Amino acid sequence: MREIALHLLDIAENSVSAGGRNIRMDVLENLQDDLLNVSVTDDGRGMDEETAKRVLDPFYTTRTTRKVGLGIPLLKLAAESSGGGLSLETESGKGTRIEATFRHSHIDRMPLGDVGMTMLTLLVSYPHVNWTFHYEVNGKDGNRQFLLDDKEIKSALGDVPLTEPDVLKFLRGMIEEGIASVTPETVA
Repeated sequence: MREIALHLLDIAENSVSAGGRNIRMDVLENLQDDLLNVSVTDDGRGMDEETAKRVLDPFYTTRTTRKVGLGIPLLKLAAESSGGGLSLETESGKGTRIEATFRHSHIDRMPLGDVGMTMLTLLVSYPHVNWTFHYEVNGKDGNRQFLLDDKEIKSALGDVPLTEPDVLKFLRGMIEEGIASVTPETVA
């Protein structure tokens, strides 16, 4: 994967597979400290201690459809290649949090990618999940953030599916405007 947003999509889909019903995705561009932090937190089944130790091994996976689990190891490598790192917090039966940190200006940092499209894809692909998306930029002009909690939107829509063309157009515009409002000085 060449973009951080695709890693976030992969991790969030793993959270759904792990039974997560409340999933939060955070993107924090701290331009003052030259850091980019991304994380996914879920309330899924979590991992036991043995699985948590092995999750960074690219030849280990709990999936039955393939024999390798490259997603998290590749994200860890990408983060470390740009002067950052990866942390994993998990507890069996309670959920998992994966956070990757990158040196924002590092020449080897992969591009952030289209985080808005990642958010929209997750929102419409897994409507049974309560999604929270948080995008924050801490720059020389101060802190700006965009927060989207889909509970209010789903409540207002009632039985109208998120894939309805007008709803999809509204969601896409809201996410794009929200991200654009906090990223004027960001370099992808």
